[in-house]
Amino acid sequence: MLRAKIDQSIPDGRQCSPDGKVAPDAVVIWPTPYFSHPAFYAIMSDDYLKRILTSKVYDVAVESPLETATQLSQRISNTILLKREDTQAVFSFKLRGAYNKMANLTPAARNRGVIAASAGNHAQGVALSARRLGCRAVIVMPTTSPQVKIDAVRSLGGEVVLAGESFSDAYAHAVTLEKKEKLTFVHPFDDPDVIAGQGTIGMEILRQHPGPIDAIFVAIGGGGLVSGVAAYVKQLRPEIKIIGVQTEDSDAMLRSVRAGRRVQLNDVGLFSDGTAVKMVGAETFRLTRKYVDDFVVVDTDAICAAIKDVFTDTRSVLEPAGAMAVAAAKQYAAEHKLKGKTLVAVACGANMNFDRLRFVAERAEVGEMREAVFAVTMPEQRGSFRKFCELVGNRSVTEFNYRISDAQRAHVFVGVQINSPAESDKIAANFRRHGFDTLDLTHDEMAKMHLRHMVGGHSALASNELLYRFEFPERPGALMRFLNAMNPNWNISLFHYRNQGADYGRILIGIQVPPSDKKLFKTFVAELGYPHWNETDNPAYKLFL
Repeated sequence: MLRAKIDQSIPDGRQCSPDGKVAPDAVVIWPTPYFSHPAFYAIMSDDYLKRILTSKVYDVAVESPLETATQLSQRISNTILLKREDTQAVFSFKLRGAYNKMANLTPAARNRGVIAASAGNHAQGVALSARRLGCRAVIVMPTTSPQVKIDAVRSLGGEVVLAGESFSDAYAHAVTLEKKEKLTFVHPFDDPDVIAGQGTIGMEILRQHPGPIDAIFVAIGGGGLVSGVAAYVKQLRPEIKIIGVQTEDSDAMLRSVRAGRRVQLNDVGLFSDGTAVKMVGAETFRLTRKYVDDFVVVDTDAICAAIKDVFTDTRSVLEPAGAMAVAAAKQYAAEHKLKGKTLVAVACGANMNFDRLRFVAERAEVGEMREAVFAVTMPEQRGSFRKFCELVGNRSVTEFNYRISDAQRAHVFVGVQINSPAESDKIAANFRRHGFDTLDLTHDEMAKMHLRHMVGGHSALASNELLYRFEFPERPGALMRFLNAMNPNWNISLFHYRNQGADYGRILIGIQVPPSDKKLFKTFVAELGYPHWNETDNPAYKLFL
């Protein structure tokens, strides 16, 4: 491997090449707790080709299939190829980078053992790699980690240490243990050997499909996967677009690229837990800026629809992070009106909690725009209900909730199956044309998650009510922490809880807060630290709750 001499007198951290000149397009990887190498070292920009080609991943990884998603391809008039990383031994690509890092350690370092912080896939990759290499592996996991993931790591021989409520807490504890026990940290993404291990996926794609490829879609959390794939593909086949994929509530890489510096998010969405990273890596950020052509941002409904698409074609169930690339390929093809193109989606994982499937099934129809959801106000007079049902016609009804409001009107929450996104607007317009005030709630998270399960009516007792959505960590005591922190003078006037088998629950709560306490309430919500959304001005809330 090419290693550069480090001139510590260079103030901006650039590197010197072997001939003593500063290389402007390369950066120094400064020693941090998660890098095992004891000295300063630099990665030359073209060194990743050699690193990837010589990666030691195939002792544990298989060359995953590149399969055509036949039905999806026919539906969107483009060839969709799935890179099936869900077929690996730990149902995720993560073991590639973990093993490559650990296989490149000195015998002395391996004998001391390794440590990692992870809530899931990386933890399993490190544990399996350690078992294969015959070394100790300590995995620090948040206390909120699902038991199925904890059991999986232990079954592979990993020593599980539970610490903190988040990945950041677990990481901090892992750094402490690393120093105390002289272990080597195996970072989940920001390490050249880890990046190179993930890059073997790009190498396999080009070998498996030597013909034209228009774009490769890759999910981004910390950026290890997209960096490795892009660093390989763009140097050999620069005409292939590399499209990074993020969720709308965990888009640290996209924000960082736009800002020209790494940006740390205050909160991240938890549905796609495999990509829920608040801050991307320094090296992954550099490589992404250099090689990634574009980004696509997908939402929860689109991911759920993609999970269903892959199941239809393969009978396999991807986890949310694993389906992000498929959702993005569909979205990108539609937005750019692509026809006859070849698009590769890296299906990067399938560690799905079974109980979450009910949520995925519920939201997949909306994500594919096969269901439209409306709030309809009808006059409380003879024949109105029949007239409304006639307007719905022969469409399949997925949801129908009726609640009388007062002597003059009633409200209906209705879901109907549709064949295209344009139908939603047409149906709403038809309802309005016949005298029914209509709100299209198809993209309203509060309505889809909570309201459809609790249509009732506004209470005259609920004065000064604020309505908020929260994501609570799914662990004993989360609700009590909320209640204990809440001002005893505030009253809970509405409460609805839903869990989809994830490590968090979704809660809709109404709290009666005197106007004089509104600033105090904002402080309370901020200090609580749970992801939250103010729904007080949501028109659907005003109609039904």
